[in-house]
Amino acid sequence: MNKYAIVLAAGKGTRMKSMREDVSKVSFPILGRPLLQWVLEALKGLSLDKIVTVVGFGGVTSEQIARPYGEVVWQKEQKGTGHAVMMAAPLLKDEDGVTLVCCGDTPLLTDKTLSALLSAHETNHNSLTLLTSVVEDPHGYGRILKKDGRVVRIVEQKDCNAELDAIHEINAGVYAFDNRELFRCLNDLTPNNAAKEYYLTDVIAMFVEKSLKVSSFSIADPSETMGINDRYQLSVASCEMKRRINKRWMIHGVTFEDPETAYIGPEVKLSRDTVIRPNTHVLGKSYVGHDNVIGPNTYLENVHVGERNRIEYAHLVDTTVEDDCVLGPFLRTRGNTLIHSGALVGNFNELKNAEIGSGTFCSHLSYVGDATVGENVNVGCGVVVANYDGVNKFHSTIEDNAFIGSGSTLISPVTVGKGSFVAAGSVINKDVPADDMAIARTRQENKPGYAKVLREKAQKKRK
Repeated sequence: MNKYAIVLAAGKGTRMKSMREDVSKVSFPILGRPLLQWVLEALKGLSLDKIVTVVGFGGVTSEQIARPYGEVVWQKEQKGTGHAVMMAAPLLKDEDGVTLVCCGDTPLLTDKTLSALLSAHETNHNSLTLLTSVVEDPHGYGRILKKDGRVVRIVEQKDCNAELDAIHEINAGVYAFDNRELFRCLNDLTPNNAAKEYYLTDVIAMFVEKSLKVSSFSIADPSETMGINDRYQLSVASCEMKRRINKRWMIHGVTFEDPETAYIGPEVKLSRDTVIRPNTHVLGKSYVGHDNVIGPNTYLENVHVGERNRIEYAHLVDTTVEDDCVLGPFLRTRGNTLIHSGALVGNFNELKNAEIGSGTFCSHLSYVGDATVGENVNVGCGVVVANYDGVNKFHSTIEDNAFIGSGSTLISPVTVGKGSFVAAGSVINKDVPADDMAIARTRQENKPGYAKVLREKAQKKRK
């Protein structure tokens, strides 16, 4: 049987209170991944024949997220969920099979649940299967109305009276439809409700009237059905997703000293015997190998970390770290930086598009930009590789076993040769040959008693 999916992602999301008209609700992120992408990733695991995403408000942003997963159609006017599904008719109305319909703001849905829903739909030979859950506080959700144990219809919150408001079984907003019957019923849909919108939920009653088999499939974990309507709910969903991910890694042998303050992205790979310390973020397509200590207060994004490293109070982006390095505290790296094994890059350093060789020390207060630093180099305190002339960036090379004295500036492009020595406080704008010593500073001059004269002049200005 062919399988399709329609993802509803056209809503304005007014309760998010955003002032930006170019940002859709479903583009708000959880752990760096947009809400819509969480849903599409869950659907991706089902090996569907086609996924159609319906976008509208802020649709350019939503389309960029959805396009890699399948087709995109537009709902130019916001006329309800039924109207949104109608937008997919040119792509699906003539197809045989089953179509999943779900919302793009339900990031906690899993492929396991969706697969179980499809399985129940096929096993029971249903024409329509609804995903439902029973919750303590159903306010805001559509209620499942049943008669003699069978689903009759769904009543939206705004149309509930006191009796219907007391129902605790809610619509999860996920449906498995016989595809042809879905689009036949959509042709007869009318906006007979308080909002004057075309409700997809009204289709359930139409299936019942046709004596088509309509059943529900109840989900054990109601958190999966949570929709995101405001930023508080976004934070609740974020906490739940963080809990799921951290639990999975802990079961696989990663230590979290404080799981509540550790944020691990969905595409991150962690390895056994690594320790994640408090207030640590590992996001993007990052990989962390065995026996590392990451944190506290560390941010890694698109970073590849080898084994047995210690990284604390650091901010690393687009960086590769090999093995046995000590990084931080207060280190920043970016721009495709590579740190080879056994390096020490310490307090208050910044590396940009730099390569640091094995065994090299860059202990404190230096900036190394657009540079290749060899093995066993000592980069002294306060060294600057000046790589920018206001228009262009230039590259410098510091070869193996060189010594760069504290407070020195290398004005790129220069090469400091193997085993050479740059005296502290030098400004280097010419190459330094191997094993040479470079001194580039003016001779010191002392003026006897002149400090006293300067102080007296300063005191007179103060008066």
